[in-house]
Formats: sequence, structure tokens, C-alpha cells
Amino acid sequence: MNWEIEKELEEIRDAGLFREVRALESPQGAAVRRGGLELVNFSSNDYLGLAASRELEDALKEGVERFGAGAGASRLVCGSLTPHEELEAEIAAFKRSEAALSFSSGYAVALGVIPALVGKDDVIILDKLCHASLVDAARLSGATVRVFPHNHLDKLERLLRGARDDGAVGRVLVITESIFSMDGDAAALRDIVELKDRCGAWLLLDEAHAIGLMGPNGRGLAAQLGLEGRVELQMGTLSKAVGLGGGYLAASRQVISLLVNKARSFIYSTAPPPAVAFAACESLRLIQGTAGDALRHALRRNIDCWQSATGTSSAGAIFPVIVGDESSAVALSRRLLDEGFLVPAIRYPTVARGSARLRVTLSASHELVQIEALAMRLRQAMAELS
Repeated sequence: MNWEIEKELEEIRDAGLFREVRALESPQGAAVRRGGLELVNFSSNDYLGLAASRELEDALKEGVERFGAGAGASRLVCGSLTPHEELEAEIAAFKRSEAALSFSSGYAVALGVIPALVGKDDVIILDKLCHASLVDAARLSGATVRVFPHNHLDKLERLLRGARDDGAVGRVLVITESIFSMDGDAAALRDIVELKDRCGAWLLLDEAHAIGLMGPNGRGLAAQLGLEGRVELQMGTLSKAVGLGGGYLAASRQVISLLVNKARSFIYSTAPPPAVAFAACESLRLIQGTAGDALRHALRRNIDCWQSATGTSSAGAIFPVIVGDESSAVALSRRLLDEGFLVPAIRYPTVARGSARLRVTLSASHELVQIEALAMRLRQAMAELS
């Protein structure tokens, strides 16, 4: 059988969609080294600059010294160590929920949680711009999947009412992100909560890009709006502002107990390294304290600087620069790379065809001069490209 792999690769290249992995030769940070070049990094989700911080390095070292390097087994066999339980208690307190469950990644959260809670007799209604992990999990669940245009509340209401009018007697789950990863805007969360309550649905809210940045003590958009107690399923990651790796779901004790028994990505995965769980506890405590407040202040200063320099706005720390054509976006990213700036080109299928963009992400670790330099060079490069 001829699978014609090279032909498929050529088609990807011709469409301007080819991707390749290129390793950094330095720790994560506002400045990185790649291919021997020193680059200012505007591509990371390390919003608070904690990924290479001394605090987390020390916590990881202590975690390894106390609990070893690996977990050795899944949580339900013998891989559940004290740091895993302490982390889940810390997350539940942080998110003001009854309980929490940690996973190896944010993707694993979605793939474990959604199919465990909804199935063929149920309905999922999700925002069109939801992350691929949420879309994949919705499809995997076997539930009827309905999609509403991004933040389109009228359509969401029609879909919610239609789920009941069509005689659906199962569960109805609405899924959205708080801050959308490719556009940087926020969900119309207050209205979404009102609609799902009125129609007897549940809400899964992915706070991946809001945790650490928004709300009191960095608890996220739901906390900022005073809605934590009305969001049944609060999902997030430990790999962005928290600076490490993994994901979690915060919910009621009953939901968490059900997930322990049904979430396949939890049941059939070796537990995350205990040192990472140990360090995540330290990171969450840091984020909620005065150090976290100082980092959020620095990030806010940098966001204000970018907005002033570019005339753009964002609900979080993500700023898309829409280019349109995929090849042009790649060319613009390469031009900036030549100037010493690492800014990724985001293309289909991550975003819709014809809406390719550069995705600028800001960190508390950036210096104002770095931000102003990128804004100036970006204007020049876009003018030259056009």
C-alpha cells in the first residue's frame, strides 16, 4: 500500500501550513535562545514569568528530594502521593469549590471530563472558538453537539431552548472559555450563566488563560464577576500562568467522585510527577499572595504599554495581529525573527482559513523597551509586507 506521505507533506507546505518543532536552548523567559540566536520571546503563555523562577526551581528540587522523580503508576493503583492530594485541596480552595481533580495536562482534563459526564442521550452546546481539546472531547463523548457563533447569545439561547423543545431529557452542557486563546477576548460570561441557569443546563468554563491574571488573587474571570458559585465545572491548566504542567477540574464532591470512576484520561494515565504537584502548590500560594499581586501589576503595566503603542485592546494578555493569508503570516513571523523577536504565526486549523495571524503574548517579565521595540518593528514589517 502506498500511503503517499511525502505528497501529503508537500500539500501542507504548498498551503503555507507546514509546521516543525524547533527547540529552545535556554529556559523559558522573556528572552530565549534558539538556533544560537538571542530572541525576545512574545510567544509563551508564561504570563507571570514563573516557569523559570527561583521559587519554582527550589520547590521542584524539594519535591524530588521528598517524593522522588516519578509517580510509578496511575492514581488508582499506587501512584497517588501526598502532593497530589495536597494540590487538589489547594486548587479547590483557590477556586472556591468543594473539590478538585488534577490531570496530566489540560487536554487530558477535557478528554476525561466531558465524555465522563455526557453521552449519547445528552446535548453539548459550545462556542465556535473553543479550544481543540474541548471540541475533540465533545465529539468523543457521543453526545449531540451544537455550536453557536462566538459569544452569540441569541443563538445560544435558541440552542438551549431547542434542546428541551426537541424532547431532550438528558443532560445539557454549555462549554466556553473565559479568555479565548487565539483572539484574547472574553466570554460573555454573565449572560451565559443567566441563560444556562434559566434553561436548566450546566456550564463547563475553561479558565486556562485567565487563571493567575484576572479576578481577586488571580482566581479567574468567574471570580472577577462573582460567578464562581454558579459555574458547575471550572477547568484550568497548571502550564500557563502557574508555570508548570498539568490541568485540573474544580467541581462538587459528587462530580469529582464520578470522574475518579469514569474519566479515562485520569484512570488510565500514570500520575503526574509528584514534584510537579508539590511545586504547583507553591505556585498557587505565590499567585494568591503579595508576590502574585506584584506580578499582575507588572503584567498590567506591560499590557497598557502594548495597547498604547498599537491602539489594540484585549481582555487578557493575548493580542492577535490578523494577517489573513497563511503564507504572509509565516513571512511576517520570519521577518520579525530576523529582527530578534519570537512571535508565532497561527494558521489553519488552529484558526479559520483566511484568518491567519501573529499571536503576541505578554508576560510580567517583559521590559517596556522590548514591548515598544516590537510594536515599532511590527508596524514597519507589516507595511513592507503589504
